[in-house]
Amino acid sequence: MKNLHENEYVPYQMNYIKLVPEQNIVKGLKDQKAEMLHFFGSIPVFKQEFRYEEGKWTIKDLLLHLIDAERIFTYRALRISRNDATALPGFDENDFVLAANANERTYESLLEEYAIVRDATISLFSSFSESDVLKLGTASNASVSVRGIGYCILGHELHHKQIIIERYL
Repeated sequence: MKNLHENEYVPYQMNYIKLVPEQNIVKGLKDQKAEMLHFFGSIPVFKQEFRYEEGKWTIKDLLLHLIDAERIFTYRALRISRNDATALPGFDENDFVLAANANERTYESLLEEYAIVRDATISLFSSFSESDVLKLGTASNASVSVRGIGYCILGHELHHKQIIIERYL
């Protein structure tokens, strides 16, 4: 699948990566930006702070989670591409969501931030050479590659889009 080796992604991330149809990461990031902005933009106001079950995230929480996760993933890709051998820690997405206060923000500000972060991700991945994307590092106690991270960004969003469709809309 996408010519990835097992040492290029955290094992659980294969659940995300297998959702990605696009072989070219930059093209996938660009296409997905338009798709996700349209998708999130079509969600009615009354659903934006809806929880399908007590203690579950709202759509605003999910959107900011995608933004935060993309920032973390791109930071990892940057460090690895620059030959930084530092093992990079994981993060607790639940702690991030609690601290982020997404539901206190406007939906428009979240969509704007998503677009800005995605543009930065596109710029970063566009700058990588063919050899950069093959570089390996350690994140979340596993070997990962820059391209593995790129596919994870794409698949992570597709995963959460499916959850929103199935449980929120």
